[in-house]
Amino acid sequence: MPSTAKHSATGLDLGMATAIAAGAHGDPFAVLGPHMRDGQRTVTVLQPGAETVHARTPEGEVALSPVAGVPGLFAGPVPGAYTLRAQASGAEWTWDDPYRFGPVLGEMDEYLLGEGTHRRLWQVLGAHPITHEGTAGVHFAVWAPNAERVSVVGDFNVWDGRRHPMRRRGATGVWELFIPGLAEGTVYKYEIRAQGGAILPLKADPVGFGGEHPPATGSVVRRLGADWTDADWMASRAPRNSVDAPVSIYEVHLGSWKRAEGGRPLSYFELGQMVDYAADMGFTHIELMPISEHPFDGSWGYQPIGLFAPTIRHGTPQEFAALVNYAHEKGLGVILDWVPGHFPTDIHGLAQFDGTALYEHADPREGFHQDWNTLIYNFGRTEVANFLISNALYWLEEFHADGLRVDAVASMLYRDYSRKDGEWIPNRDGGRENYEAIALFQRMNSVCYGEAPGILTAAEESTAYPGVSRPVDHGGLGFGFKWNMGWMNDTLDYMSRDPVYRRHHHHQMTFGLHYAWSENFILPISHDEVVHGKGSMLAKMPGSDTDKFANLRAYYGFMWGHPGKKLLFMGCEFGQWAEWNHAASLDWHLLDDPRHDGLRRLVRDLNAVYRATPALHVNDCRPEGFVWLEAGDADRSVYAWVRRGRVGDPPVVVVVNMTPMERTGYRVGLPQGGQWREILNTDATAYGGGGRGNMGAVAADATPWHGQLNSAPVTLPPLSAIMLTPG
Repeated sequence: MPSTAKHSATGLDLGMATAIAAGAHGDPFAVLGPHMRDGQRTVTVLQPGAETVHARTPEGEVALSPVAGVPGLFAGPVPGAYTLRAQASGAEWTWDDPYRFGPVLGEMDEYLLGEGTHRRLWQVLGAHPITHEGTAGVHFAVWAPNAERVSVVGDFNVWDGRRHPMRRRGATGVWELFIPGLAEGTVYKYEIRAQGGAILPLKADPVGFGGEHPPATGSVVRRLGADWTDADWMASRAPRNSVDAPVSIYEVHLGSWKRAEGGRPLSYFELGQMVDYAADMGFTHIELMPISEHPFDGSWGYQPIGLFAPTIRHGTPQEFAALVNYAHEKGLGVILDWVPGHFPTDIHGLAQFDGTALYEHADPREGFHQDWNTLIYNFGRTEVANFLISNALYWLEEFHADGLRVDAVASMLYRDYSRKDGEWIPNRDGGRENYEAIALFQRMNSVCYGEAPGILTAAEESTAYPGVSRPVDHGGLGFGFKWNMGWMNDTLDYMSRDPVYRRHHHHQMTFGLHYAWSENFILPISHDEVVHGKGSMLAKMPGSDTDKFANLRAYYGFMWGHPGKKLLFMGCEFGQWAEWNHAASLDWHLLDDPRHDGLRRLVRDLNAVYRATPALHVNDCRPEGFVWLEAGDADRSVYAWVRRGRVGDPPVVVVVNMTPMERTGYRVGLPQGGQWREILNTDATAYGGGGRGNMGAVAADATPWHGQLNSAPVTLPPLSAIMLTPG
């Protein structure tokens, strides 16, 4: 039986007092701070190591008495407002008592938290510098429903979990505490006492807005908010993100696009030069590989721990916001790579956060990712789903992101992903689909499109799961776009082959059109294609160095002429020879070589033509935008097709020759007669090619060909793509 003895001078329950001093009490506000005891207002203070404690009031100081048998605990009558002063070993310090303040979270917050429907979780959880009851400080709140006690720790309290235990907010599982006197820049963690009394390794804040520089793992108090000047962009961005728009994405790893002298990563401010470059290259969007805080550089951000914290590797949240704002000023949308599928097992992170499988599944058949040695979120837990959906909305609202690319969607959709028989648990119907993840995606997309008008979402999804980019109210997952992984794999396999053998694999370049309209596709040449021994884009190409450049130019011409939005990873635009290295700058010196600079010029011109020509983008995701002219000429490895936009838009004819043989007089069917301008030729000398082609134009005659009433003999340079339009 617990003791019911009371301290004679203050009426304090000694059993509760002992538990508070030991860091074993789950309700510190029941003991600490001001309370009416035995008819008088008594203040109780825990200050381990103090020899004396005084309450400083407008009327003077009041000495608080040590509570006998409870080291560090002091109590005494204090009639009104007060602050505290302590002494020990000749030192003196003062502070404001956090246990004299009322709660910060309101009843509606508590209701929504308990229900798991607080869409803007970051506004109530995490660490917020605020003024509460007239006093400046920081409000901390964290979800840990199975903890016996949660404390905020940091340098400000010598990392002692006894000094700042938090207030439990009823059945929500949320703990909160306002600590006066703290400010932005404070490093902190949570000390959690699990059920049974075990003290867990210190935990970083799941909703923290900043982190220490790795390898340090503390959370850092950071203010949100920025000086935005992009109101016009935000109000008008929707057409730029639609299926009708020219969407050409430059994928970037911020740590290795370019390095400063000495090898340090560029700051968010310095990365403005990346924005300038992408804008000059004609891209419409930049896509940033994950910028959420992560402990290990080698994960490239795909094993995040601080889901709400822009990585400090490049600067503060406000500085990241300034980078986004600058991109908008330069006419570029910003897409963020988002990782809701898994998280690392680092002990300072979400794993066993409150001593239980809180964010993850307890059963490793559901909760452990064998490929990546990571933990899988419990998507079916209401609070966890709310955490993830709120995080998606956070990046869109707080940082004005224009879209989210969602990583590893296939690994979330299927319970047996990368698992053998017996290593996974079927769904309630005995199948492999992960109903909880499906519901998460549907809700996430509904919330994001509903709450952040004009954005886009894109799924990295490598299977034939139906309706990834179909609206939720039509039974789909609700994404705006889906990466076309099949197209990427087939076409890169074809391009890696010696041209003499391509005739036997002709279908790899045409097969994508069999399913091209089943989703709103993005054609992705991403970072995944230039790492782990796959070789760079240039190195994949066959033949001599000259042939490699020609092949890659032809492939990019094929890609930009093909239906689907475009995505290209940094360095691929100028033909980096080496595989991508996350720890070093791209090889920018290669641009001194005219062949590399020519390839860069080609990509810039492809973007310009793509953006300026409705036929090449308006119907990227609709069958009325495409007609094959020649899909079966395997012997000569030639492909030809028509791209169409809206009624009245001039069509574009794309012809590709994937052999090193120049083909003169190759007749191509054309949708109308008259002159057709050659608006792009990948063999142009400006791009490092041989300058062969059609002298800028061809004349159509009334010879029916390729199902068209008109046609023209065309010169097809070796390993090239050309584009023709009337005029």
